[in-house]
Amino acid sequence: MQGYARRVNPLLGDLLDPMQYYWVTAQAEYSTDLVFKSRAQLRDLVPRLLEHSTRSFTAQDVLAFLGRKLHGQFQGEVLTDLRAQELKGRLLGHRVKHRMKQNWIKMYDKAGLVLRIETVINAPEEFRVRRRVRRRGCRKTEWVPLRKGVVYLFRYREICLQSNSRYLAALAQVDDPTPALRGLDSITVPKTPANGRPVKAFNPVARLDSQLFGALMSGEHALHGFTNRDLRDKLQRTRVHLSDQPKTQSAQVSRLLHRLHVYGLVAKIPRSRRWRVSASGYRIMSASLQLRELHFPSLHADAAKAA
Repeated sequence: MQGYARRVNPLLGDLLDPMQYYWVTAQAEYSTDLVFKSRAQLRDLVPRLLEHSTRSFTAQDVLAFLGRKLHGQFQGEVLTDLRAQELKGRLLGHRVKHRMKQNWIKMYDKAGLVLRIETVINAPEEFRVRRRVRRRGCRKTEWVPLRKGVVYLFRYREICLQSNSRYLAALAQVDDPTPALRGLDSITVPKTPANGRPVKAFNPVARLDSQLFGALMSGEHALHGFTNRDLRDKLQRTRVHLSDQPKTQSAQVSRLLHRLHVYGLVAKIPRSRRWRVSASGYRIMSASLQLRELHFPSLHADAAKAA
């Protein structure tokens, strides 16, 4: 680097010949990028990641990400802020920043396809590096405050990479509900088969549809599937309206099975009259039951209190 300095400042080869530049790192940034296959995947996941990072990460967590511990002699602020950023000519994005004094770690979506975790170091003295030092006339190796010299760039990289890895490990606890949410979206929209009439959509929080899903999710159907008669027997113990005539009941359940089949919730077992719940059916119907039995009552109670 001294060669470049001599090109910029010719006096280093003449009047300032004994002197040299001391190269420092004013600010170090190190990012870890996660590239998604589609914008929809990242768009659905980012809100949950932002919510988790702002509500769940404490000051102790932020310090731990940066390799520090909270103690009684710590002087400074640990802040977390969330911001939506819309740059001219670019997609709307969001970023969350966790700041410890002049250093921080942040997460944001970039170009709609990349989730970036980035650690920024402005005050390296908050960290440590192991190097040879002189103590009382003796040379020894100790952990000492990190300096800004470019010779320590390797340590900057180690600190930032470890910080990004810890942050990603903490975010890994967030469940990705995207498949189930998309499944719920798909069953709430009427469909028209290629060779048939429009099929009525389902309502995930309606009692009748919930009871139908509960009957289909019965564990006794897991091994060998179920028949029209099996489903009729289950539905007779619910509030799903069925005719008193056996033939009419069979026709009603056949139409229900056709409706479920159009939405991909059930599949026909080959060379038999039996049906089984599909993999997507298990995911979608379990999400629907959980929505009605767990989340919807609590949301309704919160709304009633607010009113």
